[in-house]
Amino acid sequence: MSSVDPSRAGAVPPPAPAGAFAPLRQPVFAVLWGAMVLGNTGSFMRDVASAWVITDLSASPAAVALVQTAASLPVFLLALPAGVLSDILDRRRFLMLVQAAMALVSAVLMLLAGTGTLTVETLIGLTFLSGIGAALVGPAWQSIVPELVPREQLRGAAALNSLGVNVSRAIGPALGGIVVAALGAATAYAADAASYLVVIAALWWWRRPAKAPDALSENFLGAFRAGLRYTRASGDLKRVLLRAGVFFAFASALWGLLPLVAREVLGGDAGFYGLLLGAVGAGAIGGALALPGLRARLGTDGLMLAAALSVSLVMAALPLVPPPAVAVALMLLLGAGWIAALTTLNGTAQAILPNWVRGRGLAVYLMVFSGASAAGSLAWGGVAQALGVPAALWIAAAGGALAALALYRLKLPAGESDLEAARHWPDAEMVHAAPAERGPVMVQVEYRIRPAERAEFLAVLRRLGEARRRDGAFAWGVFEHTADAGRVVEWFLVESWAEHQRQHRRVTRADAGVQAELLRFHTGEGKPAVGHWIALD
Repeated sequence: MSSVDPSRAGAVPPPAPAGAFAPLRQPVFAVLWGAMVLGNTGSFMRDVASAWVITDLSASPAAVALVQTAASLPVFLLALPAGVLSDILDRRRFLMLVQAAMALVSAVLMLLAGTGTLTVETLIGLTFLSGIGAALVGPAWQSIVPELVPREQLRGAAALNSLGVNVSRAIGPALGGIVVAALGAATAYAADAASYLVVIAALWWWRRPAKAPDALSENFLGAFRAGLRYTRASGDLKRVLLRAGVFFAFASALWGLLPLVAREVLGGDAGFYGLLLGAVGAGAIGGALALPGLRARLGTDGLMLAAALSVSLVMAALPLVPPPAVAVALMLLLGAGWIAALTTLNGTAQAILPNWVRGRGLAVYLMVFSGASAAGSLAWGGVAQALGVPAALWIAAAGGALAALALYRLKLPAGESDLEAARHWPDAEMVHAAPAERGPVMVQVEYRIRPAERAEFLAVLRRLGEARRRDGAFAWGVFEHTADAGRVVEWFLVESWAEHQRQHRRVTRADAGVQAELLRFHTGEGKPAVGHWIALD
């Protein structure tokens, strides 16, 4: 299946025992969940086949690592546009179209592998096309979940999706290794192509209700700009992105070089490589089940540190050529550390993103993950080419451990704010007719404050300014009257009248609380005066 692997790019914790499988009582969710598990199993079989075939075609570490780069780079390039598309297109039809294209790519791989005409260049090119499909489908697939289950079951549904992918990750690589060893890569590619047809059939069966028309629906470019503005203005999101980018940049060394580790360092065959990947999936399932207790004991930042150190430990130990049983045990540890880090990072990102921008915010997170993975795989492949695979892994292990210790002091956001839409702003009026996209619009808010409280007032106002920029303002500032020290004007610019109306819908309850906190400084009669200005043509 072409959806992005949550084990690599955004897993959420598996469900708690109580009510864990309640979403599966929703027929549509159950059918699509089963199709997802089967589809991801096919994708893991394809990945194993490609990773093994490239070692047959080339002994160059750089070429081997380039396959990982080809799979990750499209997600980096297209994640944000894909997030926008998932918000403005019919998600069901969009998913079916991309799944069909992905089935075609796997069918071509099957034909080329079966006829012995697959080359390094062709494999990398087709892997890149598969990466494009993964980039396009990932945000849309995650976005349909709220349409399939009641609101109170959303966390359980997301957790079941994570569990399903990790089940696929435990089964798919091992099955893929067996199939490649016994029947050849063409059979693994054929199984992947068939899995897409199952997913398409499940989506075809789902009768998604038509979306009601909305006069304030965003167009592609406007939604794209809104997502970028939010990312640029959100300090919490940028902190998560920094932590994620550094972790993935170092951890990508192991993923990019693992086929060579299995074949050249550990002396295994395709079946052994599949076993190692299956152990990663099994470790991820076990680690996910243990996460609630570990998080309660270590805290979010402590868990992230432990996860990063575990991944570094595995990278440092594998070049020592451990016995096969020990190598498998190390892969179990890798899976547990990997799922702990990804669940922590993705869970934090989801917790700090309001509904209106969640798809685009997660797409930016996915873009950072994929960019760091693609660049890291390419860079570590070059290091391995120059210094050897063991040296590359040892350098990555040392760098990852030092970076984790250094960033431990940069705490991840708690993600406990109420991000539901407040809808507390009254509708702004325009007395003369004008196109909704006319702009820019300037909004002014005038406050009366006590001069002695100026510093406290400005501290709260700056927090509100960050919220204004997140919700749509492309410029924000504050002025004080030169002849009246207690008269302060806040202003911000929005690109159009329609975008300002959307801004009304985006204010969260947490940000409404900041506004309420700010009002306690206002000493004028009534509420602060608000004025709207629109640019003349």
